[in-house]
Amino acid sequence: MSIAMAERAKLEALRARFGAAIRRADLPGNGRMFVTVDPAAIREICRHVFREMGARYVISIGADDRPFSGEFLVAHNFAFDGDGVLCGLLAHLPGDRPALDSISDVVPAANWAEREFRDLVGIEPMGHRYPKRLVLPDGWPEGVHPLRKDVSWDDVPKDFDEDLEFKFDEAPDGCVVVPFGPFHPTLDEPAHFRLYVEGEMVRGCEYRGFMAHRGIEKLAESVLSYNDIPMMAERICGICGCVHSVAYVQAVEDAAGVRVPERAEYIRTIMLEMERLHSHLLWVGLACHIVGFDTLFMQSFRIREPIMWMAERMTGNRKTYALCLVGGVRWDIAPETGAALRGVLDTLEKEWRGVVDAVTGDRNIQARTRGVGVAGPDLVKDVGLVGPVARASGVAIDCRRDHPYAAYGRVAFEVITERGGDVWSRIVVRMKEVFESIGIIRQCLDKMSPGPIQARVDDELPVGRMGLSSVEAPRGEAHHFLVTGEGNRPRRWRVRAPTYQNLQGVPAMIRDQQLADMTIALGSIDPCFSCTDRMETVDVRSGLRRTWTQEDLVRLLKKGGA
Repeated sequence: MSIAMAERAKLEALRARFGAAIRRADLPGNGRMFVTVDPAAIREICRHVFREMGARYVISIGADDRPFSGEFLVAHNFAFDGDGVLCGLLAHLPGDRPALDSISDVVPAANWAEREFRDLVGIEPMGHRYPKRLVLPDGWPEGVHPLRKDVSWDDVPKDFDEDLEFKFDEAPDGCVVVPFGPFHPTLDEPAHFRLYVEGEMVRGCEYRGFMAHRGIEKLAESVLSYNDIPMMAERICGICGCVHSVAYVQAVEDAAGVRVPERAEYIRTIMLEMERLHSHLLWVGLACHIVGFDTLFMQSFRIREPIMWMAERMTGNRKTYALCLVGGVRWDIAPETGAALRGVLDTLEKEWRGVVDAVTGDRNIQARTRGVGVAGPDLVKDVGLVGPVARASGVAIDCRRDHPYAAYGRVAFEVITERGGDVWSRIVVRMKEVFESIGIIRQCLDKMSPGPIQARVDDELPVGRMGLSSVEAPRGEAHHFLVTGEGNRPRRWRVRAPTYQNLQGVPAMIRDQQLADMTIALGSIDPCFSCTDRMETVDVRSGLRRTWTQEDLVRLLKKGGA
């Protein structure tokens, strides 16, 4: 069945089931569906799409559309992976009463997203079972929502209380609290899990993140232009910069109907796979380090370094490439550079086989990782786990195959899966994916022919059009939602990184596991956290807690304290 036929079939099924509750449907014909529904029916429609039609939950978005329509907008995005269709279920809400039924009880993966649009846009998910603050700082005043259009990007509320302490949940009976983070010696970024521990076993946890939310989406709709944003999108993640840059420009191109030259699509694909290579090599090395195998940690980093050199040769930078712009890419690949890249891949392939043999033959690594941090297929579905975490549980999802973009529809590769659902399975998936990435890059170098690398793009893009873009990052699907706007910038841009969903699975993955396994279980999702400038200390004698600000730490350092 073609994608267009699949779109029509799904729309007719929704109309047959829900009748007049399906108010409008837009089918651009590119694997995208935008279905406007009656807000009163949104919960049941989402349940039906998720449970009975078998769609995968992607993300929910809230938007303040009052300056243009007088309303608020909520979009619940789903993916029909088998048919290559991305679907947005849209509900328009009155400007004076932005509220609608929560879907988190029937689509558990929407938990965080609904809490986020409650915080940032002020849309109330009625009936949400855990409507606790998620993104906004602890002392942010109620009723001030930064992503509303009447709030400036640089506003700081006068009654913002920097000293207000976050209220954590009470520990279950019989458990003690063990704070894991915000800083931990085996994690390179801050994360704060409050573990509830009974003896040596973890019985539950609460996560507190978003401690340095950077307001990237607000900047995009306020002060940046369409082709400024790819540079900022690269800085969303220190590893997956090209992923977010590609996902963003594809969302704009999808909304505006821009067709990208074929050679530019091949170049994007090559850089995305180089990013996957250096990410997976880094992660396998860090996993070995966490379990004490530092020899393989150093080997992985040694093998990885030539990939970083090639990225610098191709773009001028090891990591932030400035590659993408709407309609194509900035940098071409010269023949001699392509030849050098082939040589690097040949060496990498040979040396990586030695690492794979060493890891798979090491009983100590397997003893530390088999049966640890288990996520079964049901958890993958309910929480929306993506990437190697899902594929290690036997769930064969991969945007490169399921929703082809760039040049992925023109190359052959295998979607790697394992069935253990544990840390060991995630190691195996990532190690095998390295060989697939090498093969994809070789095919791109073989197949791309000379031609332009940028399309002609009109100065004024169409206004009010929606775009969806999913890109398979090393950690899993990165999804970008965009509404084109006035002033040469988006009205709304929403980024969902893969860690956003995978973190929500960690409490279930570590429940009833030993405390000593927490680090490798968390590390196995390859988490990416925003930077933080705060930390909490616990006085082990008195039990008193204190949150330290950046100013406190500077003052201590000047005094020679700490």
